[in-house]
Amino acid sequence: MIAHLNGLVAAVGLDGAVIEVGGVGLRVHCTPDTLAHLKPGEQARVATSLVVREDSLTLFGFGTDDERNVFELLQTASGIGPRIALAMLAVHSPDALRRAVATEDIKALTMVPGIGTKGAQRIVLEMKDRLGAPNDTAIANGIAPARRAAASWRDQVTTGLVNLGWSARDADAAVTAVEAESDGQVPDVATALRAALRKLSRQ
Repeated sequence: MIAHLNGLVAAVGLDGAVIEVGGVGLRVHCTPDTLAHLKPGEQARVATSLVVREDSLTLFGFGTDDERNVFELLQTASGIGPRIALAMLAVHSPDALRRAVATEDIKALTMVPGIGTKGAQRIVLEMKDRLGAPNDTAIANGIAPARRAAASWRDQVTTGLVNLGWSARDADAAVTAVEAESDGQVPDVATALRAALRKLSRQ
């Protein structure tokens, strides 16, 4: 198994990045939050999980080992594949998922595109004893948080919403609403993404 990549960020796309290790460019699919902290031309360490299928080998990348571990645990639940697991981590942090499962917060889980009420109930039932308790004070290894320019965070959040299944029009409206509430401050991409998803879930 490829546990992590440590190399030069060669490119960053809408849903993934290319990291060059030993002269080989490896493509990894990532959450918008992870992508927000990868800059082309800079060194980065990304925790990874290799998903093997009969016709493909796909790498998924994460800012922390904890995110990678939760991604793999989520896939042990019935009906949860790598794409849904990645979407869950795009919407919620690992500890937010632990809290949602521990408190049976169905509403929080159904904020993830592709997860309905029955699916959320099944996740709670199957994952309650697997994810463990939240550990908000833990400092995970990985990519340090970073701030980007205002235009950049808007583009990244909008792209993340579209990749999660929302229309470009709805995504742009949600991002505009989040920006209006930011009082001119540049929000963290992950925080803005979750705020936008909360607004979309109320529609």
